[in-house]
Amino acid sequence: MLAVERSGFRSMGTEVSLVGPDGSDRFGTASTVVRALFDREDRRFSRFRTDSELSRVNASAGSWTRVSSGFAAVTALALLAWRATDGRFDPTVLDAVIAAGYDRDFDDLLAGARAALRPTSPCGRAGDVALDRDRILLPGGVGLDLGGIAKGWTVDVAAEAAVACGLPWALVNAGGDLRIAGIPPIEGIDVGVEDPERPGAEAGRLVLDRGSLATTSITRRAWGEGQHHLIDPATGLPAVGEVLQATVWAPTCAEAEVRAKDALLLGEAYLDRGNGLLVLRDGRILTNLSANAEVAA
Repeated sequence: MLAVERSGFRSMGTEVSLVGPDGSDRFGTASTVVRALFDREDRRFSRFRTDSELSRVNASAGSWTRVSSGFAAVTALALLAWRATDGRFDPTVLDAVIAAGYDRDFDDLLAGARAALRPTSPCGRAGDVALDRDRILLPGGVGLDLGGIAKGWTVDVAAEAAVACGLPWALVNAGGDLRIAGIPPIEGIDVGVEDPERPGAEAGRLVLDRGSLATTSITRRAWGEGQHHLIDPATGLPAVGEVLQATVWAPTCAEAEVRAKDALLLGEAYLDRGNGLLVLRDGRILTNLSANAEVAA
């Protein structure tokens, strides 16, 4: 069995862990760096903090606003993803997410009364967002929600930073979305995929030797029947397709986040264009990962 060292903390509304080789004298330093990175990016991208850069940008919709290089980088990735997925990944779903009831931190949402659905709000305004190097212009009344792709990007940055601290390899996992950096053990790293309907049970087990996995589920952040955070931009409502959960592989976690949302909305057809494991409403589990050189089922 692979001997590893692990540290964990909570950030971005989920559990985050760093995994590295056991016995490295650089692990403590890497752990400190990873935690600081997540704290920094949570302050930048949280929509639940009034002092975050994201909140400032959204409050300035209708006028040009200067942004940090990190904010510009993630926004550029999100706009590219919107085009690449024909709008299935949409960073302008903020109003629709709030209308669905996800209007506070998820821990607070579960602790309080169940949210009632409010009238849906239109999506699909990503094409109207202008980004010019360190300036951004949102149309009036439009807000960005960069949660998933910002988390994936942070996982990527943190994994590379851990290796830069001197670890031969590092795996950063944020709520099941993970990235491995450096040169991992030749046997790879076992990764379990949680069953979306049976917490603690696994829908599958994969061996990761490079790149990233991301999982998107309509059961993980749900607060009632049909009430969850994954908006279908075509309707402006929580997605109701055949897929309960999509786990996909990609070179980076930011890209895997995008592909996972795409897979959840596309369903079985996604497996013709990308590597993934889909858990369907009817109980079937479909995957093409066993034929993937990067991830073997």
